[in-house]
Amino acid sequence: MYTLLGLMLISSCQVTNKDYLTPIFNGENLEGWHTIGGEATYKVENGEIIGTTVANTPNTFLATDKMYTDFILELDFKTDSVSNSGVQIRSNSFPWYQEGRVHGYQVEIDPSKRAWSGGIYDEGRRKWLNPLEDNTAAQNAYKPNDWNHYRIEAIGDTIKTWINDVPASHIIDDMTAEGFIALQVHSIGKNGKPDVDIKWKNIEFITKDLNKYSKASPLAPIITKNELTYQEKNEGWELLWDGKTTNGWRGGKLESFPESGWEIKDGELTVLASGGGESTAGGDIVTEKMYTNFEMKTDFKITEGANSGIKYYVDTELNKGEGSSIGLEFQILDDQRHPDAKLGSQEGSRTLGSLYDLIEADKSKYMFPIGEWNTAHIISKNNKVEHWLNGVKILEYERGSDDFLKLVSESKYKDWPNFGLLEKGNILLQDHGDLVSFKNIKIKTYE
Repeated sequence: MYTLLGLMLISSCQVTNKDYLTPIFNGENLEGWHTIGGEATYKVENGEIIGTTVANTPNTFLATDKMYTDFILELDFKTDSVSNSGVQIRSNSFPWYQEGRVHGYQVEIDPSKRAWSGGIYDEGRRKWLNPLEDNTAAQNAYKPNDWNHYRIEAIGDTIKTWINDVPASHIIDDMTAEGFIALQVHSIGKNGKPDVDIKWKNIEFITKDLNKYSKASPLAPIITKNELTYQEKNEGWELLWDGKTTNGWRGGKLESFPESGWEIKDGELTVLASGGGESTAGGDIVTEKMYTNFEMKTDFKITEGANSGIKYYVDTELNKGEGSSIGLEFQILDDQRHPDAKLGSQEGSRTLGSLYDLIEADKSKYMFPIGEWNTAHIISKNNKVEHWLNGVKILEYERGSDDFLKLVSESKYKDWPNFGLLEKGNILLQDHGDLVSFKNIKIKTYE
């Protein structure tokens, strides 16, 4: 049994151990914070931020004015037994991304029977990264209708969470390095209850000397690089590249993988710079399997002036001569420096994300700077095709439609019979002589 003196000593130690934290909320008003998204309300009472649910409005976020990279964050929160909420970290709201939609890592507040409080959800993007399905201790740590405590560490590519001092999540993920911190009032839908309060207090953090104060987690990390996320597994995605070997791929004009010109290192598949132009070094690589209805996505990183592409519905038996194999192409290009950006049968039809030489991608598309990762996503279902870049749709078309056939007849592909009309074909990553890297190559197929 603890004595009163013992309890005082424990309390004193706890305060001392947290002296390195400084408030990010002043306890008096919302100075330094702003709302994004819906119309839920936020106010300050008794040193607490109180968010209140409102009917018929989307998710609402109270975000810090400042952006943060690495930090250790601690806070207390309280909600009722049903109202979902969360704490956003390294999150963003860009005009170009789905009309300013908030997206980024969320430490879930989940008072439902599922009890995934402390899990990590990728708001507005990939959804669940670290649920608590197999973490009974963390599930049981949540205290309904009472104050709970979060510790959140975001250091480099590693995010760790604790709920009431119980380890909850541990992921290694490098998608986003910087963003705001935000408190969420979740949308409540038609059947939700308005005027429910979610409360936060004692919001404190540190951004320096983090290794000195970081805590080890006993949880094995969930690594997302070249792996399927929890959500992707549930949705039927498969890895198109395992991140380590050449399994599943071969040269576009070879029976095996090219002996040179491509490199696998640190989980990246890289076509090396040769300066020789299209398919003159290692050559294109293609999937060994062929696909009909599918979604394919990959992260790619280009160098200055680089040219490459992702082709689909490729028939490697066509064009046995010089140059790349024939197929529809999601263009990868440095639009600012490569001359191809000003060429094409249609104006702009050879720019990044375009259907090469046929349809220009939306001019409002956003590409992260040279040397950073971007995400290409191709969806093809029953001849209806979409190109997406960094989570935003940038073009769509229908294979075989009158408009499509007219565009082909005016393009460099007019002399290839039935161009773009194959029922199934390979997927190709192009060697255009420039240094370009790929990772997280995944596919989902449909009947």
